[in-house]
Amino acid sequence: MAMTVATPAVPGNLAAQLRRSERRKKTFAISLTLPLLIFLLAVFIVPIGALLVRAVENPEVASTLNRTVAALDKWDRASAPPDAAYAALASDLANIAEQSDAGGLARRLNSEISGARSLVMTTYRALPFDPGLSPAQVKAHMLEIDPRWSELGYWQAIAKNGSRWTPDYLLTSVDLKRDIQGHIVKVDADSAAFSRILLRTFEISAVVTIFCLLLGYPLAYWLSTLSPRQANILMILVLVPFWTSILVRSAAWIVLLQSNGLVNRSLLELGFISEPLPLLFNRLGVIIAMVHILLPFMILPLYSVMKSVPPTYLRAAVSLGSSPLAAFFRVYVPQTFPGIGAGGLLVFILSIGYYVTPALLGGADDQMLSYYIAQYTNVTVNWGMACALGAVLLSATLVLYAIYRRVVKSELSLG
Repeated sequence: MAMTVATPAVPGNLAAQLRRSERRKKTFAISLTLPLLIFLLAVFIVPIGALLVRAVENPEVASTLNRTVAALDKWDRASAPPDAAYAALASDLANIAEQSDAGGLARRLNSEISGARSLVMTTYRALPFDPGLSPAQVKAHMLEIDPRWSELGYWQAIAKNGSRWTPDYLLTSVDLKRDIQGHIVKVDADSAAFSRILLRTFEISAVVTIFCLLLGYPLAYWLSTLSPRQANILMILVLVPFWTSILVRSAAWIVLLQSNGLVNRSLLELGFISEPLPLLFNRLGVIIAMVHILLPFMILPLYSVMKSVPPTYLRAAVSLGSSPLAAFFRVYVPQTFPGIGAGGLLVFILSIGYYVTPALLGGADDQMLSYYIAQYTNVTVNWGMACALGAVLLSATLVLYAIYRRVVKSELSLG
């Protein structure tokens, strides 16, 4: 009798099944991270992108004076503008429906040449003229409204800002400008302010970083030598400032550092000084308060690195004949360089963007770049200039981070 042998079922394509399984895993992983990616895109990437775009955007003149810009396209910017430019300007100003748009145009031109705001708004309120006037008659009417329309500076400002995109804000943030012909030149020495402000910002940030390192390194080393229970208890004291607002801490330093404050009164009672020290509304007060606020950001990276350094290394170096001080600086300190770099970079980057503390405790010569960003945003309402200065801070931060990564990578390769 013939026997029938049952053959096992042949499985499907194993490679295809593996690929489907991998796709499912990747899809699941992406679905888990998608909310975070959307959050980062909404609150980080999009605002930074908008900031960078607004730093080079110049919409006020291009969107309201398009006919005037076209009439001035062939103008040499040295002779008197053609009569057609006067007629185009009168037509453009008359077609501005919202007074807020006219105000934005006036502010933009006023940032180029003083007096443009009153000139534009006076002319805007006097329009429209009677229909059917020739360009020469329109010119005569505009000169009757304000004779300053015969000055070349105002027309040059309109022609210069005719493009919707401009490098002027970014150039101004580094003390450069475009001349009448569009060439990039340095601003006058009396007007060169932002380079000094940027240098001051880096100087204050560097001093704060150095003092945080000098104070935070021994404290982090002491914490790393304690038992875990003692270190955790003391670490709570290090983290206490995080539970208090920066504004509150800055205001507290005003109370402490003023002429009748706790610091000066204590020094007077102890006989160390004969009159109160000027500790407030100057560079010293800014540095003291910023060091106090940013010190935990230096201690935490140092402590995490120091805990990973075996204490037997120091004992081995001493047992081999090295002095304790030499062993500390030649054996222990080099192993904490990653913590020094991370803490220093973190403190420095946070320092260059500080606004509240210098504004409250510093004088006129102690304000950092963020103070002027706030001024352009809230007072002069010059969004382009504020975004350009913000782009300068962002660029400085990225450059510092790139340098840090390069240094760390070179140290790892040497190691």
